Amino acid sequence: MKPASFEFHRARSRAGAVELLTELADGDPKIIAGGQSLVAMMNFRLARPGHLVDITGIDDMTGIEVDGDRLRIGALTTHRTVEKAGLGVLSAAMRWVGHLPIRTRGTVGGSIAHADATAEWCMLAVLLDARIRVLGPAGSREIAAGEFFHGPFWTALEPDELIVEIVFPWPLPPAALTEYADRKGDFALVAAAVDLDRERTVLGGVGPVPLLVDSLDAEEIAAGLDVRDEPGVSAHYRRGLARTLVRRAVAEASP
Repeated sequence: MKPASFEFHRARSRAGAVELLTELADGDPKIIAGGQSLVAMMNFRLARPGHLVDITGIDDMTGIEVDGDRLRIGALTTHRTVEKAGLGVLSAAMRWVGHLPIRTRGTVGGSIAHADATAEWCMLAVLLDARIRVLGPAGSREIAAGEFFHGPFWTALEPDELIVEIVFPWPLPPAALTEYADRKGDFALVAAAVDLDRERTVLGGVGPVPLLVDSLDAEEIAAGLDVRDEPGVSAHYRRGLARTLVRRAVAEASP
C-alpha cells in the first residue's frame, strides 16, 4: 500500500519545527526524522498525517555528551551511533534494534516518540529513570520516562511539541537488555531489561507500556504478570519467556 496524501515541510531549527507544528495544527502534523516506524504505518494507512515536518536538517539535535552526572543524547542521534559509542547497556542493547539499515537511519528520539512498549529505547528510558526533554510553544520542559508513556503509540508529548534530547543518569549501572522474537529483527514477543544496582526489571511485550518491577526474581516476576492468551501466544508461553529473559539479562549484567 501507499500512504495517503500529505504535504511535506522542512524545519531548519528547533524553533522552526515548533512553529510549523503550531501553524499546521489543524492538519494533524507529524515529525519525521529516520522514518523507520512512521513511514511503515503510513504505508499501511495506520497513520494519515496531513503534514510531515522533516527535522533531519537540525544540527544541534544530534550527538552524545557526558555532562557531569548526566548523559545527554540528542533526539536525532541514530541507534548505530549509540551502538558504536561504548555506552554500556545502551550500546549493547542496540543489537536488538531491527537490522543494520534500520539502526543506521532510525533515531533515539523517534523510537521514544513512537512509544512501542517493546522498543528498546522505551524500556531503557524507564529502567534507568531517563528524562525526556521536549520543546513547545511554551518553552522547554523535562518529562520523567516513567510518566512519558501512556499507552501504545501514546505519550505525554503535546501535538505541538518535539523531543530534543534524552537525558540518562551517569555513570550507567550494571544492566542488560535481552529479548525474544520469532525471527531476528522482528518485534519482540517479550523483552526484559535489568538494573542490578537498584534490583529492578523492566519488561516489554506484557502490557501497553514498559512494565517496571522492583525485583530481579524471575519466578516472582513471571508469576505476577497480568497477561492473557492471544492468537499464537498463550499467557503461559509469555510468562515462560519473561522468566527466561529476566534470568538471561541478570546473567549478562553480572560481573
